[in-house]
This record gives sequence, C-alpha cells and structure tokens, in this order.
Amino acid sequence: MPKVFLITGTSTGFGNGLVQEVLNRESIKGAFAQAVKHFGRIDVVVNNAGYGLTGCFEEYTDDQIRMQMEVNFFGLVNVTREAMATMRAQKPSGGVIQQVTSIGGQRGAACFSLYAASKWALEGFTQSLSKEVKPEWGIKFTCVEPGGSRTDLAGRSMAFTDRHPAYDHMDAKGMMMFRNGTQPGDPQKAARAFYDLAMMDKPPLRILLGTDAYPAILARLDEERENFMKYETLSLSTDV
Repeated sequence: MPKVFLITGTSTGFGNGLVQEVLNRESIKGAFAQAVKHFGRIDVVVNNAGYGLTGCFEEYTDDQIRMQMEVNFFGLVNVTREAMATMRAQKPSGGVIQQVTSIGGQRGAACFSLYAASKWALEGFTQSLSKEVKPEWGIKFTCVEPGGSRTDLAGRSMAFTDRHPAYDHMDAKGMMMFRNGTQPGDPQKAARAFYDLAMMDKPPLRILLGTDAYPAILARLDEERENFMKYETLSLSTDV
C-alpha cells in the first residue's frame, strides 16, 4: 500500500514565509487535516523546514538568534506535536517522523554556533520524546544527519551576519560561497535514503548521510570517548 508523506520546508528561501509556515499552529493543523481528508492518513512526516545562519557569534543580532531558533527548533516542535496527534489517532495508528538535523546536530563548527544550537536542541528533544511514546502507538523517530549536499542551503537558504572587526580572520560568507556547489552530497540520492528509512520496520534514531558526515562524526565520538576516559578519576570522584 502506498505511503503518504507530508514534507515541510519544500520551498526555497527563508524569513517571514517560512516562519509563518512552521510557527502558525492553525496553519499546521490545517495542513495535516487537509492531507488526512485527501489521502485518509499520514504515514511519514519529513520535518525539513529550516535555514542556515552563518557568522561569528558576536556578529549575530538578537533578532537573528531568535529567528534561527524559532524556525529550526520551535517550528519543527510544532509540526512534531501535530504529527504525533494525527498518527496516534488514525486507524491503524502509527507513522514515522523524520527530523532533518544535519551534521550540525552532532558537531559544532566555526561560524555555525546558533545553527548547531538549533540542531542539537532538535536532536535532544527527539531522543527524549522517543522514550515517551507507547509501543502500541507505532510512532517512530529518526534524526537524519546529512553532510554537505548540493542544495540551496548554502545559497538563498543561508543568512549571513554583518562583519565584526574583531573577527577579521573569519570570512563566513566567503567560505560558504567557495563551498557552494562543490559539496559531495547528491540530493536525489539523499531523498532515496529518506524513503528507504521510512520503509524500515525499525528505523534508527540517528543516521548519518554522506561521505563527509560519516567519518567526521565517528572521529568526534572517538575524541569524546578518549576525553571522557582521560578524566575518568575526576568524573567518578563526586559521589557521596
């Protein structure tokens, strides 16, 4: 039987339109209701709405910081809430919620502090949420963590800060423009991976996509494990 997918963030660009899409609770409810009315159910929600904010932390304005978190985190939380209610109520109940977090959900990088914060927040939220659902609901979660892909994220879907004189050694915009169009990831192959994940009986809570993401995150995990073990004595010294 064909699966019904609901995908957010399919339009390019960012700003007011995107904020309205994922922050307007009534708009979200309406989209889910319309999909259920037309197709009878929703099997997969791909929570993909978001954009990149690039620049050094001291360059961010308050509005830029809040916008990044509103769209990349709170907006996706709103969609997740409606997805869960819909999937729990439909007969038979169940479905898959795929959170698009990116490699930034596992690793921080220079000039991406707020972007990483929004993605780390989404990963922690999803991991905690996955432990709250009843097995009989049949609702599954996957944080999909793509590396660099040849999408619009580094173009029209990227916001940049104004330069701060103290950070003349960092050129975030120049760096992104240099990389744009040279990323290793193929969006079509990534889309196929999303589909394959949605068809799994037991999809993973997290999965990396891309030849850049996979080794980078494994290296980070090895480094963290080594660091934890280095300070094992201090870590285990605080019990009563």
